[in-house]
Amino acid sequence: MSWKNVLVDFEDGVAWVTLNRPEKRNAMNPELNREMVEILDALETDDRCRVLVLTGAGDSFSSGMDLKEYFRETDGKPAAVRDRIFRAAADWQWRRLRSYPKPTIAMVNGWCFGGGFTPLIACDLALAAEEAHFGLSEINWGIIPAGNVTKAIATVVGNRAALYYIMTGKVFDGRRAATLGLVNEAYPMGNLRAQTLSLARVLMDKNPVVLRHAKTAFKNIDVMDWEIADDYLRAKQDQTRFQDTERGRERGMQQFLDEKSYRPGLESYRRGE
Repeated sequence: MSWKNVLVDFEDGVAWVTLNRPEKRNAMNPELNREMVEILDALETDDRCRVLVLTGAGDSFSSGMDLKEYFRETDGKPAAVRDRIFRAAADWQWRRLRSYPKPTIAMVNGWCFGGGFTPLIACDLALAAEEAHFGLSEINWGIIPAGNVTKAIATVVGNRAALYYIMTGKVFDGRRAATLGLVNEAYPMGNLRAQTLSLARVLMDKNPVVLRHAKTAFKNIDVMDWEIADDYLRAKQDQTRFQDTERGRERGMQQFLDEKSYRPGLESYRRGE
């Protein structure tokens, strides 16, 4: 796989997807967005990818949208052209990534600003370097956090904290990001990749069909009331059992109840037996 603005490398079931515009702090421009749509399509059916890790080259995760290419260079262009450019960004940054069938982890290795929050939050899980810098700096540019940045931050961070950083544009580090719930954990930069790989291996140990339906169900019930959610989750459970060729429910129950060889919470049931 070869693209100009994104690198893709494989390591023992992990696809490392690296935004590769380090000279621009991995600012996302229209060309990068088009490549990311292609990459997500390709990795969805690539058996070398069991877990997707999204990160950035150099000292940045992403500094957000490329303001020059997105605003200055699109001024005066027909509305249809601008709509197509912005639609490509949304296609991968949240529409596809948020519902991606394979587990996704954002590894925030450095600067993460503005529009970079959208793919960060759209990933299932996120780890950050303690030294990473985060900020919603749009207020300083005379714009609001658009591109669904505001929606994204509102799904994982409480109202007071979200508004504080939206309204002040202040910068915070990876430790604070973990405290806010923006990322799951923060680690020293030198240990970040190893911790990300360790988390990916935990996910790869799970039943992939059950894992996919579990995360999809969680994201969908956010807009449901309790009655509808209960009905949906019962149906989702039946769908999972129908599609699961491993028969994970039967194996897990047998090992736990009959063989007493499996203790939930400590490890996954033994797959492939």
